[in-house]
Amino acid sequence: MPSLPSLNLRRNGRSAQPVNRKPVPTKAYVVDCAVYIDGHRLEGTWTHDEAIAEVRERGTGFVWIGLHEPTEEQINGIAETFGLHELAVEDAVHAHQRPKLERYDNTLFMVLKTVRYVATEPRTATSEIVDTGELMVFLGRDFVITVRHGSHAQLGELRSRLEADPEQLALGPSSVLHGVADNVVDKYLDVTEAIQDDIDEMEAEVFEPRTKIDAEQIYLMKREVMELRRAVQPLTKPMQRLAEGYTPMVAEQVRSYFRNVEDHLARVSETVSGFDELLTTLVDATLAKITLQQNTDMRKISAWVAIISTPTMIAGIYGMNFDYMPETNWTYGYPLTMCVMLICCITLFKIFRRNKWL
Repeated sequence: MPSLPSLNLRRNGRSAQPVNRKPVPTKAYVVDCAVYIDGHRLEGTWTHDEAIAEVRERGTGFVWIGLHEPTEEQINGIAETFGLHELAVEDAVHAHQRPKLERYDNTLFMVLKTVRYVATEPRTATSEIVDTGELMVFLGRDFVITVRHGSHAQLGELRSRLEADPEQLALGPSSVLHGVADNVVDKYLDVTEAIQDDIDEMEAEVFEPRTKIDAEQIYLMKREVMELRRAVQPLTKPMQRLAEGYTPMVAEQVRSYFRNVEDHLARVSETVSGFDELLTTLVDATLAKITLQQNTDMRKISAWVAIISTPTMIAGIYGMNFDYMPETNWTYGYPLTMCVMLICCITLFKIFRRNKWL
C-alpha cells in the first residue's frame, strides 16, 4: 500500500518546499499503547513499532493503541506500521463523520458518535444540552487502534475494566471493539434518561394551568434531540452487521455480546424517536396555549376599552360648545351625568365579568 502523503511538504502548484516544524511529543496524542498476551497486559512502556513487533514475534496477543485528536502528520507513522488505508486515516483525522462500518482489506474501520449530557442553567438559544464527539476504531488481526475526538468519552475507565477481565481480553481485538461500542451505547442510555427528565418537566409545565410557557426552550430541546438522533440511528445498521458475522475479524464468542449492544441501541433509537414525537406535540400544545392566552388578553383589553369608551363618549358629547343642549344650564346636570357614566361602567363590568371576559 502506498505510504500516506506527508504534511511536511507545502505544495504551491509546481514544486514542493520543505517546511520546518517542531515535532509534537508522542505522549501529546498517544494516550496509551499496550500489549496484551492471553488477556494480560505486558509490563513496560512501548512504542507502536515495538509493540506490534513483540506481538508478531510471539505469534499471539494484540496491541491496543489509544490516540486523541492526532493530526495527519502525527498518525502517518502508525498508519504505515499497521497498514491502515489512507481514506480511513483521513476520516479519523478530520472527523465530522457519520457513524459507519467499513472494511479495507484486512482492517475494519468503525466510526461512533459519543454524547454527553450538559446540565446548564439557565439555558439560552445557544446552550448545548447534548455535547457530541467522535470515536474511531481500527480493528486488525492483531491490533486495535482507537482515535478519540472531543473532550469527553475517555476510554481509560474502559481499558481498566477490560484489563480486570483477562478472559474477555483473551478473545482478541474484537473484545475491545465490543467494549468501546457497549460503552458508547451505555452513554446513550444515560443521556436519554436525563433528557427524559427534562421533557417530563416541560410536559408538566405545558399542561399545568396558568403557567407561562417558553416555547424557545422546547425548540432548543427538539434541536438537541435531533443531534442525538443523528448519533444513534445511523449506528443501527453497523451494529446489526457486527452481530450477524459481517467479518471473521469479530470472534464468534463476541458476536453474542454485539447482539446485546444492538438491543440496547434499538431501545435508545425508539426512545429518541418518541422524544421527537412528544416534543412536536408539546410545541403544538404550547402554541395553542399561547394563542389561547393571547385571545384571553385581547378579550380583557376589549372589555376595558368598552367600559372606558362609555364615559368618554358622554364626556365628548357634553364637551361640545353648543348653545342649545339638554340640561346644560340645569343645576343637577353635572351630578346626573356622572351617575349615568358610573352606572354604565358598572353594568358593563358585571356583564363582562359574568361572561368571563374579566
